[in-house]
Amino acid sequence: MKTNEIPERLSAIRQFMKEKKLDAFIVPSTDAHLSEYPPKHWESRKWISGFTGSAGTAVIAKEKAGVWTDSRYFLQAAGELKDTGFELFKMGQADTPDMTDWVIEQVSKGGTVGIDGLVYAASDAKALKEKLNAKGIHLETAFDPFAAIRNDRPEIPKNKVFILPDDIAGESVTSKIGRINAELKKADADGIIIVPLDAVAWTFNLRGNDVDYNPVAVAYAYVSEKETVLFIDPEKLPDEVAGFYQKQGVKITSYNDIFEYVAGFPANSAVCITGNKINYKLLQTIPSSCKIINVPSPVDLMKSVKNETELKGFGNAMIKDGVALVKFFMWLEKAVPAGDVTEVTIEEKLREYRSQQDMFFGESFATIAGYAGNGAVIHYHASPDSCLKVQPEGLLLIDSGAQYKDGTTDITRTVAVGKLTKQMKLDYTNVLKGHIALGTAVYPEGTRGSQLDILARKALWDNELTYWHGTGHGIGHFLSVHEGPQNIRLEENPTQLRPGMVTSNEPGVYRSNQYGIRIENLIVTQEYKKTKEFGAFYNFETITLCPIDVKPVVKKLLTKKEIKWLNNYHKMVYDLLRKHLNKEEKAWLKNKTKAI
Repeated sequence: MKTNEIPERLSAIRQFMKEKKLDAFIVPSTDAHLSEYPPKHWESRKWISGFTGSAGTAVIAKEKAGVWTDSRYFLQAAGELKDTGFELFKMGQADTPDMTDWVIEQVSKGGTVGIDGLVYAASDAKALKEKLNAKGIHLETAFDPFAAIRNDRPEIPKNKVFILPDDIAGESVTSKIGRINAELKKADADGIIIVPLDAVAWTFNLRGNDVDYNPVAVAYAYVSEKETVLFIDPEKLPDEVAGFYQKQGVKITSYNDIFEYVAGFPANSAVCITGNKINYKLLQTIPSSCKIINVPSPVDLMKSVKNETELKGFGNAMIKDGVALVKFFMWLEKAVPAGDVTEVTIEEKLREYRSQQDMFFGESFATIAGYAGNGAVIHYHASPDSCLKVQPEGLLLIDSGAQYKDGTTDITRTVAVGKLTKQMKLDYTNVLKGHIALGTAVYPEGTRGSQLDILARKALWDNELTYWHGTGHGIGHFLSVHEGPQNIRLEENPTQLRPGMVTSNEPGVYRSNQYGIRIENLIVTQEYKKTKEFGAFYNFETITLCPIDVKPVVKKLLTKKEIKWLNNYHKMVYDLLRKHLNKEEKAWLKNKTKAI
């Protein structure tokens, strides 16, 4: 993108605002389905501001413009927003104004703020409207300036979809619909509008290729006892898929028909929605005579608890990923001293080795390969013109993952590529201590992720260190790499951890312009096989299969229990991967997993 394009685009949207009598316009990162990663048609915030991170909101007022984003993107956003006309607002910092308060400052009483209700979460739009109304400012929700000012706007994708067979999904579409209807009955609801793409994909065992890294297709759905409707462009359905849904009793109708369908709900219907999972335009389409039941999505909770077949698929995916990573790290060890490695070649090599594995579908997110100071940029992504060459000294952080048709992977390893400082070793060991503390947690039924988060941070906090991202996010089964409703982070989340949930365990520490350290494995909540005198207890099974670099470990800082965990983990990695490796690879892995 040419740097001079952003000021031009800013002028274009301001001209649009002038014509529509708008004093400010708010552009979120999301699409009509509130996705973290939207199809390119809806990448409006990225287009208007030049900031490419996955989370953030742009606001354009008559004189000023700003982008609000979180700590993962502070360094990246500062670079990308330079000389664009957009100011960076660092969310969570004491001196950063609240976005709505800033908007109110820019817009005088009697003014008008615009949003596109199609891409704005209903709960956020309602909160915004309430706050603006209190200051005598009007909110207009029916504008899409990008339809007018963006000439090169990509179309909504028309890629073909496919069905995930029951022997991989572990449950039929009919069974899932039956379970959803049972939950609706408990909530006294007649039906549920399903908006998020991963929830639609899970419900209908549907997979597609409409979004980078996420095997989903653009579609809405409605599930009720009376009928189940999938709203999707019919061109996307091969004959066998259309036939499959006909046999399952699923009605297929065009994507945009959802609005007419919802507007036609019978009077006094009880409709189940989730306020932060439905766009404002769709919520406003529900007739006023209907009763709205706004609850956390029962579909999300069902999706997060993996069945035995899905968990077996995750196990298979971990073996394939582990084999690819052995090949990759063997290559890396030889290539760094030879001077053949940049942050971009790391991404290319990982893709190459993973693509050789059975059922590989693609990467699960853009690889983060950060050497030295770039490792401290939490969601860093290397580009060919600015990437660093990896020298044989210091630390290299690699966060990557893959989509296999039987499971999704996400792993971070920080490796010593040469001589390390004492500080690097101390920081690395404290991150590892936090990783082990969370991975070995035993906790009672009913525990929430926020109650466990301190375990991953304590060793860092004891040394006046911390990190500002979450410790763990849910993972989809051949779906989104970031999946709710569970997580492990400081912020409160009412979702309890349940057996079958797959979550990441990824504490870290980041020293600006020096290095970053993160160690990430995926963990599964499972029942802890002990006495039930005080009720059920759970623990985690670590399922990622890749050695943790021990070169930076200060062994005397580890307890006997921590050393035992590390040695047992490495023994498991070797035992599960060795029969899939050749002689040289097996010897390399044996050396990397030997007891410390």
